[in-house]
Amino acid sequence: MSKRLLLKTLLGASLALGLAMGALAQDALARTKASGVLKIGTETAFAPFDFIDAGAHVGLNMDLMNEVAKEMGVKTEWTALPWEGVLPGLEAKKFDMVTGPVTITKARMERYRFTPPIAEATVALLKRKGDKTVMKPEDIAGKPVGGGKASAQLAQLKTFAESLGKADVREYPGNNEAYADLAAGRIVAVGNSLPNISYVAQQRSDTFEVVKPAFGVKTYFGYVARKDDDSAKLMDAITAAMLKIKGDGRLAKIQKKWFGDSFDTPDSVPNPAL
Repeated sequence: MSKRLLLKTLLGASLALGLAMGALAQDALARTKASGVLKIGTETAFAPFDFIDAGAHVGLNMDLMNEVAKEMGVKTEWTALPWEGVLPGLEAKKFDMVTGPVTITKARMERYRFTPPIAEATVALLKRKGDKTVMKPEDIAGKPVGGGKASAQLAQLKTFAESLGKADVREYPGNNEAYADLAAGRIVAVGNSLPNISYVAQQRSDTFEVVKPAFGVKTYFGYVARKDDDSAKLMDAITAAMLKIKGDGRLAKIQKKWFGDSFDTPDSVPNPAL
């Protein structure tokens, strides 16, 4: 190899290495701005937050994050996984944030950085329409009930059912499978967030209804990112955008679209009830 060719090869390798090191040196916000893409992980079986309608990904999370992306001058890129794989995917850096949404709990706050809350997450029961055997939450004692695997809602359902004595709580890959078993009569109720089951009952009013009152501790949904220096500036920017969207009424408008009503949420939850 000639000296000139060798020099060109070395210079090329040095430039490539420098570019690679520069990319690694960027934090999540810098990478997002450079690529023009905000990478988001979620599941698409949690209406009205994320779901598939006529082959398209729709829901409150899609509408809200599109507004956030506009504020940041970027576009969104979504990765859909079963819920039990979403948070591990975040930790494996397959995407920069999760819109799930995720129930804000003390344990999760130690591990993840949360955005401002986007909706209430208090857990309630969905039952078959007209089922007189479940008129209040306590009526599920000893009866088969279900919820989505690896969810905070399932955890609360288990705790509540066990407090009533004999518990028969079944785990499902996703909420849609639990709803299917409920409609078929294989279980008597599904435990999930009040916004979610209210939407399901509204969409399938001939099949389901909500058991009132809600039995769970008052909680809220938020979005999460990794709790590290790499994600800090990105989450600062997302938080600022979300508070602006809340302040100018866009969040309330999106809530009304998907829940039929809007409701107050705090700007942050420093001391979760769970």
